[in-house]
Amino acid sequence: MKRVVCQDSYLISRRDLKNGYLTLTFGPFSRSSSIKPGHFVHIDLPGSNLYFRRAFSVYSVNVKEKSIEIFLKVIGRGSRYLAQLKKGDRVNMLGPVGTPFKLPRKNQSALMVAGGVGLPPILFMTRWMIKRGRKPENIVFVYGGRSAEDIIERSIIKRLGVRFLPVTEDGSYGEKELVTAPLARSLSSGLLKDPVIYACGPESMLRAVDHLATEFETPGQLAFEAPMPCGFGICLGCVIPLRSGGFARVCREGPILPVGRVSWA
Repeated sequence: MKRVVCQDSYLISRRDLKNGYLTLTFGPFSRSSSIKPGHFVHIDLPGSNLYFRRAFSVYSVNVKEKSIEIFLKVIGRGSRYLAQLKKGDRVNMLGPVGTPFKLPRKNQSALMVAGGVGLPPILFMTRWMIKRGRKPENIVFVYGGRSAEDIIERSIIKRLGVRFLPVTEDGSYGEKELVTAPLARSLSSGLLKDPVIYACGPESMLRAVDHLATEFETPGQLAFEAPMPCGFGICLGCVIPLRSGGFARVCREGPILPVGRVSWA
């Protein structure tokens, strides 16, 4: 079992991605070298009136600098507080939290599916795979949002050399459709060799991806998000029901779970 640490870390830099999106880089974090795609960090916000920590997927890691980058959209009180931090401001981090993605075999095609703020673990995993010898031409990157403003980091994705399939609900960027449409076309084309799916996004998207994976008998891994009051699996605030009965805790058995395991009823 990995060793989880709880320690103070400081804001090193920020990138404003516009339209309420930004990334924040914190360091030092002593366990940065053990973080893999899919892992969370659980962040306490000293000086705020927010009682519970906030969980964020790790977006990237700089092992040399012992720093980690998180990606967020300003929506609630926690994200608004983080967005106002200045260089040198302190937070307290617990991590790495959860179970990460598993690498595909080298001869497998990978279907990466990101919806909205589900981008971080999917882009992190894509970079991770390429660095470990997976060919970009064997990776299909499906990325969906409500509009063009929600398709972030386009140039980074394109530079990876993967097959990039952006979609938006209003048709302002890419095709006017949901991520399930290009995913279904890719699975039914017969052109992908032994494909495996990686997905993160809204629950409705994950449900649809799960059903498609089952229909096409395609293995995959889904990254779930949930409120995590404790991050240790004690409070049971992040449980999701399983088809086999019982529950999985997103902070312990998750956030990565195989397709076909979750009960959507």
